[in-house]
Formats: sequence, C-alpha cells, structure tokens
Amino acid sequence: MIKYLFRRVTYSLPILFGINLITFILFFMVNTPDDIARMHLGQKHVEQQVIEDWKTAHGYDLPLFYNEQKTGIQKIQTTLFFQKSMKLFTFDFGVSDSGRDISEDITYRMWPSLSIAFPVLLLDIVANIIVAMAMAFFRGTYLDLTGVVLCIILMSISSLFYIIGGQYLFGKLLRLVPISGYDGGFEALKFVILPITVAVLSGLGAGGRWYRTLFLEEMHKDYVKTARAKGLSEQKVMFKHVLKNAMLPILTGIVVLIPSLFMGSLILESFFGVPGLGSYTIDAIQQQDFAIVRAMVFLGSILYIVGLVLTDISYMVVDPRVRLS
Repeated sequence: MIKYLFRRVTYSLPILFGINLITFILFFMVNTPDDIARMHLGQKHVEQQVIEDWKTAHGYDLPLFYNEQKTGIQKIQTTLFFQKSMKLFTFDFGVSDSGRDISEDITYRMWPSLSIAFPVLLLDIVANIIVAMAMAFFRGTYLDLTGVVLCIILMSISSLFYIIGGQYLFGKLLRLVPISGYDGGFEALKFVILPITVAVLSGLGAGGRWYRTLFLEEMHKDYVKTARAKGLSEQKVMFKHVLKNAMLPILTGIVVLIPSLFMGSLILESFFGVPGLGSYTIDAIQQQDFAIVRAMVFLGSILYIVGLVLTDISYMVVDPRVRLS
C-alpha cells in the first residue's frame, strides 16, 4: 500500500506541472501583463509609467520563462512562471492581483462550499440508489417505465430552470427560505436547504438512469442467478449481491464529485449568493485575476488526483479480488 501511494504521488507531479504550464500559457495567450495592469487600474487611457509601476508592484515585470539578464539558476527562478506557478507546489498561493491573501480566502470560503457540497454528495448517492433500486426491482412494470420517463424528463431540463424555479416558488411565492445569501452557524441552514434540494433534484435524472443500468447489468450475471437458485429472496439478492458489486463503477463516478466538495459549484453558488470557492473562482475569472485562477486550478487538480487514489483504495475494500501493488 505504501509503495502504491508513493508511486501515485510520484506520477502526479508531472501531471500537476503540465496543468500549471498549460494554465499559464493559456492565460498569457489571452492577456499580456500590460492588459492585466490596465484592467486592474480601471483606466482605458493610462500612462505607460503607471502600468510599469503596477507590474513591478505585483511581480508582472519579469520575463515569462527565461530571464537573460540573470546568471545560472536565476535565469529560471526570476521568471513569471517560476514566481507565479511553481510556488504552488509548496502550497504558497501568494496574494491576488487585488492584494488579498489567497490562502486566507480559501480557508474562509471552503466552509460555505462544504456546507452545500457535502450534503449534496451524500443525498445524491442515497437518492440515486433508492430510485434506481426501485426501478430495477420492479423492472418491466409500469413503475419502472414511469421512473425511466421521469428520469429522462429531469435530465432534459436545464439546471438553471431548477435554480430559478426553486427561487421563485420557495423563495418568492411561499417565502419558506431566502432566495440568496449566506450566514454562519445554524443560521446557514435556511440558506443552504434550497441549493441542496435543487442540486439533488437536478442530478436525480441522470444518476437514477445510470445506476439503474448498473443494477440491471449485475442482475443478469451468473452469480445472481446462482443466489436466486439457492432460494434467497429478491430483496436479499438486490441488497447483498447486486448493490455490493455495482458499487465499483459507482465509486468511479463519485470520484469526479470529490473536488466539488471543496471547490464548490460554480453556477449554484453564484445564483444563490453563497460566498464559497465556486463563486470565488467565477469572480476571479471575470476580474481576470490570474493569481486566484491558477490557485484554484491547481487545488482542483490535486483534489481530483486524491480522489483517484481514494477510489483505488475503496476498490480494495469493496472487492477483495482487487489488490494494490
């Protein structure tokens, strides 16, 4: 296990470096340091000296990849790429272009994101399993057909419809919950109920159909037929055999949701006014704040790699036939 984890960490370093490099290149293909300075200065016609002063103050006066004016290793270290991107590997996120400490912002904003994303993840898995198990148990009946049709309808509707519709119905007409905003402590509950409900409902269609397909595929395998032949009830077959073996592909699907636990939902947090990492990223993109964008991309990449490792480990727990070497 230790050797496996060490190997996965070693493999992830070139991947993280490549992601950093691509993000850096794409950003500076769109905006030059002068463009970034003009945007943050908020002036269309600004003197070049003012631009140069801003670039010097924020570290944008360095060459991109290679500094010919330096000697030795300083040719690489005194560059924008090294100063702005390579320090991320030490989790030194630095300060944003507006002067805010990015690490403090992440620490503060991760909790609103977790208060929504973690319940959504758990409820989404439970709801999808219950709906899919019901459809698979009553396969070929009108209940199964009705469930499939409803899943298709749910997955055909844009997530924006659920957000706007939920805000209008429960926030404006019924006045059960606030339309947007966030507060700390137990007061946060009334602000996160609606976003959580919307997120679970919008994902129920696609998740329910996918889980149903997994369960039906398992139900036609020989070990299930053998279990039925031994006299096990259909309920025991479904929960003891089908659900357990279908968890392998389900775990694979869950891994892509792990980064959202910390990164937040970009659209959901923006529409509901939640000060999480999702809205933080959206605001940074709109303001062309490269420091925040690169930090969030790097953090998301690490979380995704961690999710892949956790998935492999969970395979070993769920399926004893899988051994990590």
